[in-house]
Amino acid sequence: MLSASVFAQKDFALGADISWVSQMEQQGKKFYDLTGRERDCYSLLKDYGINCIRLRVWVDPKGWGNWCDKNDVLKKALRAKAEGMDVMIDFHYSDSWADPAKQFIPEAWKNHDYEQMKQDVANHTIEVLSLLKENGVKPRWIQVGNETSDGFLWPMGKASENPEQYAGLFKAGYDACKKVFRKSIVIVHLDNGFDQHLYEWNLGILRQYGAKFDMIGMSLYPYWSMEAGKEPSAEKTITDCINNINHVARMFKKPVMIVETGYEVNEQKPEIMEEGRDQLARLIRESKLLTGGKCKGVVYWEPECSPRQYKLGAFTSDGRPTAIMDGFKAK
Repeated sequence: MLSASVFAQKDFALGADISWVSQMEQQGKKFYDLTGRERDCYSLLKDYGINCIRLRVWVDPKGWGNWCDKNDVLKKALRAKAEGMDVMIDFHYSDSWADPAKQFIPEAWKNHDYEQMKQDVANHTIEVLSLLKENGVKPRWIQVGNETSDGFLWPMGKASENPEQYAGLFKAGYDACKKVFRKSIVIVHLDNGFDQHLYEWNLGILRQYGAKFDMIGMSLYPYWSMEAGKEPSAEKTITDCINNINHVARMFKKPVMIVETGYEVNEQKPEIMEEGRDQLARLIRESKLLTGGKCKGVVYWEPECSPRQYKLGAFTSDGRPTAIMDGFKAK
């Protein structure tokens, strides 16, 4: 029988990636609690037990209004620190979005060879982390790449084509993280947390070519998994993810964290958001109870979004938490 102390798991991270928040606020977005009182987004999330904030970093996002550059990230990280929240930094190593479908080389690095690209990764990582350090922010976790399921910095670091170079570029990022923050936990982050083969293959490449990582990060989206026909139900998606957490933690002897998840907001159908609440609650509960401490946390991706902006957020069109957010409080 599991004890109450195991269930509590005080060190368990309940997180939110709110990288959009500064841009949303500048555009006039406001947030409210369920009583209708206007609230700071960070403080409101803290009411739901959120204890860490994840922030993406882009290299030179001038085409995106410079949102998610190092200075924007610093401002958001300082707000998290002021609320007593831990910080996770998510390096995309791109000028904009990086994910399994696209891993674009930053414009300034495009004509560089492999040796120079490793230096680019190191320099950018050190530059951003040093700015945080100079301002008193110490990230608890740092991601080297975002959903690098087939590597990053394509085609040079495409894992299916240039596995050794993928590992070498990852190693450059890892070493740079440790140069600035020796004790921060460096994460390798892949999508489809239910896909055991993907994790064996990708992490096996890193291990084969001598790249280190401290933690395995997973994305787990039942909605997208079912839409893509990769899983038949949300229930099976979560079951397979929990099984995979246990599998890869044993295989690679590293802890795991779900660094992205999300559930559909449909304001015309409250039952859909109640299902999302129950799925989130189950994911958190089983990550705590069924992994023997191997899973260290669950992070929701951009919960503060309205459904018009992103349908797997967790707030209403008028900036209030939906029932999904109650999944963080469930026992």
